[in-house]
Amino acid sequence: MNQQREHQANRNEIHLLKSAIEMHSLKVDISRYDETFFRKMLLKRMEQAVCPNFEEYLALVGKDKNEASRLIESFQIGYSEFFRNPLTFSVLEKLVLPKVVHQQKDKGSREVRIWSSACSAGQEPYSLAILMEEIMQIKQEKPNYRIFATDQNPVQINEAQNGKYTAAEMNNITLKQASTWFDLKGQTYWVKKELKTNIDFSVFDLFNEQYSSPPASIYGDFNLVVCANLLFYYKTEERLKILEKVSQCLNKDGFLVTGESERDILMRFGYKEVYAQSGVFIKK
Repeated sequence: MNQQREHQANRNEIHLLKSAIEMHSLKVDISRYDETFFRKMLLKRMEQAVCPNFEEYLALVGKDKNEASRLIESFQIGYSEFFRNPLTFSVLEKLVLPKVVHQQKDKGSREVRIWSSACSAGQEPYSLAILMEEIMQIKQEKPNYRIFATDQNPVQINEAQNGKYTAAEMNNITLKQASTWFDLKGQTYWVKKELKTNIDFSVFDLFNEQYSSPPASIYGDFNLVVCANLLFYYKTEERLKILEKVSQCLNKDGFLVTGESERDILMRFGYKEVYAQSGVFIKK
């Protein structure tokens, strides 16, 4: 009973804050987020805003548009890193991407199409581009790929396009990769324009009901969609909406990268994991 009351209290708080945010004409539906994650971010904002209880914080959000915006931004987690999950990227490098390149060549040298669906500050799409460049170099073939990197946050997209990183953010980049694909200026690493050539950055909301894929991609038809470190922030029904959308965008035998916690859900969509614990799934 206590747990039920707690869930109801959380739902009431979400509803009240959603109404307060909508008063400022900010069109972000915070009710999509997982309750535990929502509560964690709410308490953090209350502490930073020096509000001892929910009622005071609700009143603050209702009268202060800036605080409403800060609350929304706190839900939009922007953390990422290069080659974030070593096993996942190893499977992509050794098994998945070489296979995709071979399949596309058999189809008449069609380009490899990849969607990085929550690219944050750009580490993920740049990691994928580095893998593609290295694979093509081994095969002694001209790179023929396109990566569509999207995020719902325009600030994150701007940072990704700039491709500017500190030394601390380069932890998973080898010395060879750093010298090949980055220019070191002072203490800052800048992505070379050669690595940006095959990447399209754009703002895109995965809950957008008008488009099933980034408009820049025109028709989707992706060989690989990366939707990692994202879904667990949302309620189960919202995860299903995202998975249904990205599944429609994958071509036959396309691959999907997501979290391990989605394995059971993905089986309902007809996926199977390529390699145990890798988070890399194939559509069948």
